[in-house]
Amino acid sequence: MFMKEIHELIEAELSTFVQLRHDIHQHPELAFAENRTSDKVAGLLEQWGYKVERGIGGTGLVAQLQAGNGDRRIGIRADMDALPITEESGVAHTSQHTGKMHACGHDGHTVMLLAAAKVLASRKSFNGTLNLIFQPAEEYGKSGSGAMRMIADGLFEKYPCDAVYGMHNMPGYPQGQLHFYDGWMMASSDVVTITVKGVGGHGAKPHNTHDPIVAASSIVMALQTIVSRNVSPLDSAVVTVGMFHAGVANNVIPEQAELKLTVRCFKPEVRKLLQQRIVAIAQAQAQSFNVVAEVDYQHGYAPVFNTSKETQFARQVAREVVAEENIVDQTEPMAGSEDFAFMLEKCPGSYLFIGNGLKDVDAASGFDLHNPYYDFNDKNIAIGATYWVALAERFLK
Repeated sequence: MFMKEIHELIEAELSTFVQLRHDIHQHPELAFAENRTSDKVAGLLEQWGYKVERGIGGTGLVAQLQAGNGDRRIGIRADMDALPITEESGVAHTSQHTGKMHACGHDGHTVMLLAAAKVLASRKSFNGTLNLIFQPAEEYGKSGSGAMRMIADGLFEKYPCDAVYGMHNMPGYPQGQLHFYDGWMMASSDVVTITVKGVGGHGAKPHNTHDPIVAASSIVMALQTIVSRNVSPLDSAVVTVGMFHAGVANNVIPEQAELKLTVRCFKPEVRKLLQQRIVAIAQAQAQSFNVVAEVDYQHGYAPVFNTSKETQFARQVAREVVAEENIVDQTEPMAGSEDFAFMLEKCPGSYLFIGNGLKDVDAASGFDLHNPYYDFNDKNIAIGATYWVALAERFLK
């Protein structure tokens, strides 16, 4: 009866929420510019009786609803921002703004939580405090992201939570399938710039130069030994040189070369080791070629760590919402990054995936995230919203 009532309430409003998702999709807004989206979200939540505080982390907001006299508190987070990509999906509700699109499904995440919010407010079948966190700028990709700014603005001091949860759609997994992971689920993501400074000159007289290209090439090769020889075989890490810029002419040895790296791993101790080795290798290799290497190491997002108790609870709730074959208890970790990690550093909780569909079955929904042909799968609105209602009501019972 519990799930039947929730399902019926969501199904009765489903077409309205699909239209809302399409509207948000047509009007994508980039990091910290989610003004229209934030206005729309706040307006609906206020209509439904939530106490809404805006301006947390820029365009972020928190909607709070209390019922009964219980002291338990839960946080549920949805991200709202889009990406600087021109949409090519061809769907009827395609982005109306060239160079901006919801290529990661945050429009769907927002609407799943809004649909749940309406049902939770109408039922008030819980005993405690519900904190719904609508976050900007997850795609910011560096220090100062939406989650970091919300936390800096006092998110968990103003709205303490006993646990916090988040969900992301995932193309390549069957539509509606729920994936969980106990432990380090997603990787940290750091950006490194290595500037190699030498002495330039004529290509015919290399003996009069200190060649930064040769030195930088040696650095690239030496960096490959970090994962194979410094990181434990029981851990994992990625050190990728994605950019190598040097020179403007075939017969001129330049003054400098520049490398840009993405560095990813799952554990803080491995992250520390990677930084130490990258700096040491770059500088030692440079010295051996009589040049100088300057290393700018920028920490991005932390790894996502799901706490065991909260993840187990999330799995249990899933068994009330979807069939057993649509639950993956311990999915594969992913080397992608997510700034929900910073919320999980402050509060126990868990992050889960919902399958967005397979390319040969679900058309645009099966394209990978950040792809111009991607679209969020509307079939997930009902499943995601039902899951959030069940999770909140079970947690606050």
